Amino acid sequence: MSDPARTAWGHGLATRTKDGTVLDVWFPAVALGAAPESDPPAALEDQEHIDDLRRVRLEAVTVESDLDGPVASTADAYLRLHLLSHLVVEPNTISLEGLMAHLPINAWTARGPMLPADASRRLPQLRRAGLAVLGLDRFPRLTDYVLPDRVRIADGARVRLGAHLAPGTVVMHAGFVNFNAGTLGTSMVEGRISQGVVVGDGSDIGGGASIMGTLSGGGTQRVSIGRRSLLGANAGLGIAVGDDCVVEAGLYLTAGTKLTLRVPDQEPRVVKAVELSGEDAWLFRRNSLTGEVEAVPRTGPGIALNPTLHA
Repeated sequence: MSDPARTAWGHGLATRTKDGTVLDVWFPAVALGAAPESDPPAALEDQEHIDDLRRVRLEAVTVESDLDGPVASTADAYLRLHLLSHLVVEPNTISLEGLMAHLPINAWTARGPMLPADASRRLPQLRRAGLAVLGLDRFPRLTDYVLPDRVRIADGARVRLGAHLAPGTVVMHAGFVNFNAGTLGTSMVEGRISQGVVVGDGSDIGGGASIMGTLSGGGTQRVSIGRRSLLGANAGLGIAVGDDCVVEAGLYLTAGTKLTLRVPDQEPRVVKAVELSGEDAWLFRRNSLTGEVEAVPRTGPGIALNPTLHA
């Protein structure tokens, strides 16, 4: 048995097809450590039933996971996604090796998942019951499983289960947050946070902005944003930026982008953006006269979010 501090468990409600295939598991709560000997609580067992319309049955289960080992089953995959969304663990701190292989592609409805083939055959029955197929994907919506505390999500379809959203986070209608990604404090999200990316407290991801996933830039860069930083509207980011940084609106900054460093009392010099990865207090901008991408040191505090929007 592995170290109890690196194991986790949860009592949940699994959706199984008639042949026993697990489509998903909902965990009302999850915890670190070894699973207790007790059976799932009666409140979950009372929800066990057969859903003839979706051709599935729901049953209470207890699942335990070795967080350092690869994902072993669909139930294990859903437990790890719940750990992230319940804020029990932070992104990039547990193994997600094999996750995709254990997440089936489901037909998602407001009553839960079903096999895509069953949904296709039973579309007339689903329509008569007022049940629409909302999507075909491996990942469900976060809000079908976890309602994060003191978080605003304008469009639930744009935040996946496995997103880590700290209290005070606002995800606007155009914002998107992938699994194993999210915020570590109060943040405004109007752009895209890709898998593996974390955004620090007090930072703003502007409208239409996009952050590359982890290990971008030749497989060596873990992309993140520090505290009190701004990724401007329609900007893009392929390196880590530290605290109190600003990336100008419309500027796409990758690891290989050539930057002209303009530091007081020094001669300008050209470097690749990756050389500033993770550093604090930089303004990244495009010179409107020369077209050069520049990096200029910032002084003073970083950006300040509107406290009324994040109360």
